[in-house]
Amino acid sequence: MKHHAFGRMPFTVTNVGFGAWQIGGSWGDISEADGRAALNAALDAGMTFIDTADVYGDGRSEKIIADVLKTRGAKRPMVATKAGRRLNPHVAEGYTKANLEGFIDRSLTNLAVDSLDLVQLHCPPRDVLYQPQVFEGLNALQKAGKIKGYGVSVEKVEDGLKAIEYPGVVSIQIIYNIFRQRPDHLFFQEARRRNVAIIVRVPLASGLLSGKITRDTHFASDDHRNFNRNGEAFDVGETFAGVPFEVGLQAVEEVRKLVPEGATMAAFALRWILMSDAVTVVIPGARNAEQAKANAAAADLAPLSADVMAATREIYERLIAPHVHQRW
Repeated sequence: MKHHAFGRMPFTVTNVGFGAWQIGGSWGDISEADGRAALNAALDAGMTFIDTADVYGDGRSEKIIADVLKTRGAKRPMVATKAGRRLNPHVAEGYTKANLEGFIDRSLTNLAVDSLDLVQLHCPPRDVLYQPQVFEGLNALQKAGKIKGYGVSVEKVEDGLKAIEYPGVVSIQIIYNIFRQRPDHLFFQEARRRNVAIIVRVPLASGLLSGKITRDTHFASDDHRNFNRNGEAFDVGETFAGVPFEVGLQAVEEVRKLVPEGATMAAFALRWILMSDAVTVVIPGARNAEQAKANAAAADLAPLSADVMAATREIYERLIAPHVHQRW
C-alpha cells in the first residue's frame, strides 16, 4: 500500500483503508468477534485509516474500533466518523450546531477520544450545503478542539462540487467504482485543485464487483442488499451502486474477462480505483480477517493497462451509464 497526505490535514494514510459499516450492521449477521478480527487484520496489514459512523449499529462500530485500538496500544490510525443521520426526521433544519455537537460528543465517548480526527456530514440533504451557518458551526467546534477537521460524505457529484466551495471542508467521501465513473469527469479535478482529500466508498458495488454474487445469492432480512434494493431505507445508490441487480450481474461477467490471471475480481476492482491519482483512500469493508487481508493486498497488483481501463469504460458507457451516470 502507498501512503498519502490526507489533503490539508497533518495525517498520512494508506491508500487502502478499513470501511467499518459492515462491523456495525446492515450487512447480515456479522459477529462482534469477526468484526474485531477483520479490523485487527486490517491494522496488522498496515492500514492507517478507518472510516465509521455514529449510526453504524447505533454506535457498535465506533465502540468496537475504540476497544480494538485500546487493546493494541500501538500508534493510532486516523479514524473518521460521520454525523447527521441520527436526526429523525433527517431534514436540513436539524443540522444545527447544537445537534451536531451532541452527535460529536456521543462519538467522542464511543471512540474514547478527546478530539475526533475527522467528522463528516453523513450524506446530508442538499439544502444543508446552502446553509453557511452549518459550516460556521463546524468551524466553531473545530476551534473548541472537539474535531480536528471536517468533511462531507455525499451522494451526488454536484453535492461534492458545492461542498468543496467551503474553505473548511478538507475531505469528500463519494461513491466511485467501475460502475460509478462520473466523479472522474470533473469532480476529481476540482478536488485535486483545492487539495481536498477523496475517500472512496462502495468500491465493490455492495459486493457485485467481488464476482461472487449470483441471481441465487440470498441476502438476510437485515442486509441492505435485501431491504434497500429500491431505496426504501436510504439512497438506492448505496446499494449495488444504484445499478439494477440484473444489469449489474451482466456487466460483472464482462468485467470478469478483464481480470488478470491469479487475481480476484475484488482486487481488480480496488486496483482500478487506485489508478486515479485523485483518490486519497478507498475504504472497502470486510466481514472477516481474510477479506481484510485481501483488501490490503489489492494495492500490490500491477497497474492496469490503458487497454484494460478503456475496456472498463466501454462496459460502463454501454451497460451501466444509462442507469446511473446522470443520477449521481
